[in-house]
Amino acid sequence: MTLAVSIESVQQTLKTVLDPNTQIDLMTAKAVKNLKVDDGAVSLDVVLGYPAKSQIDLIRTLVVNAIRKLPDVKNVSVNVTSSIVAHAVQRGVKLMPNVKNIIAVASGKGGVGKSTTAVNLALALAAEGAEVGILDADIYGPSQPMMLGITGRPESLQENTIEPMEGHGLQASSIGFLIDADNPMVWRGPMVTSALEQLLKQTRWRDLDYLIVDMPPGTGDIQLTLSQKVPVTGAVIVTTPQDIALLDARKGLKMFEKVGVPIIGIIENMSTYICPSCGHEEHVFGEGGGQKMCKDYSVDFLGSLPLNLSIREQADSGRPTVIADPDGAISAVYKNIARQVAIRVANLSKDMSSKFPNIVVQNT
Repeated sequence: MTLAVSIESVQQTLKTVLDPNTQIDLMTAKAVKNLKVDDGAVSLDVVLGYPAKSQIDLIRTLVVNAIRKLPDVKNVSVNVTSSIVAHAVQRGVKLMPNVKNIIAVASGKGGVGKSTTAVNLALALAAEGAEVGILDADIYGPSQPMMLGITGRPESLQENTIEPMEGHGLQASSIGFLIDADNPMVWRGPMVTSALEQLLKQTRWRDLDYLIVDMPPGTGDIQLTLSQKVPVTGAVIVTTPQDIALLDARKGLKMFEKVGVPIIGIIENMSTYICPSCGHEEHVFGEGGGQKMCKDYSVDFLGSLPLNLSIREQADSGRPTVIADPDGAISAVYKNIARQVAIRVANLSKDMSSKFPNIVVQNT
């Protein structure tokens, strides 16, 4: 006589099913919820801690196929969803309302493609089902309005607030929406940092899972303001393999470490150039610099992107690569890097402030 399938046997089977994106089994990851077994009918929810719209069918198939191998299983129902929560930030800095996680995308040096990388990462996270916003923190040289193809001025529906602009499904805020494109910002440091804080905190963000902050290059006033006063979940460093770019990227990394912001990982941009005519591959800016930096500082290498004319053309036209060519090879790289960023954020310590009630002391 064959024993009927049990919850225990299903749990043991699920220990053999690895999440293809994390390589951790679903039971260890505590992703299995609402497991029920009733007369050979098995149902469960798989709840991922990162947005994974493109991965749902794959993970569901892996789970269903594994459970169906058990004896006496009549049918299997698996629901795969994502639940993105707020994670811990620097000590002494409070979370922002309606924003779960703030991710700074920094470079240390200009000209390495940081803004293009930031907008494509934001769009890739949105494509996976997350609610995403992007803050253009470069007050002197805002580029996100052009990259997102957004024109016009933001509305102000409440006093001292502005509504985020929208482009390709992203909520966006930038000083570029408030000034003429050819108007230079001849401001000193205090005015710049004040403008950044106003853009961040007076924009009425709507229930964001992730707010991507496109940082200006360097380690000056804006970077210090962001790292000391803004609740940053983690930072992504963008560099090229070139030694001079790596030199500045290392400074940016150390700055975030000093203020207690976790480094999510490093992206190597313009890592290789492939001639469109003959297919010859050339490492124009050097080779392996990003991986070496990761090894030196024990941080994760998130991926590399090619030096490709289409990336620049698509960003300049207001339709970044993830929108212009969503099924292309370069978009696949951006999406994989975005997924790795979200997975690493999901593994950070969760914010526990919401678990404790506010303590109010009253005179009695």
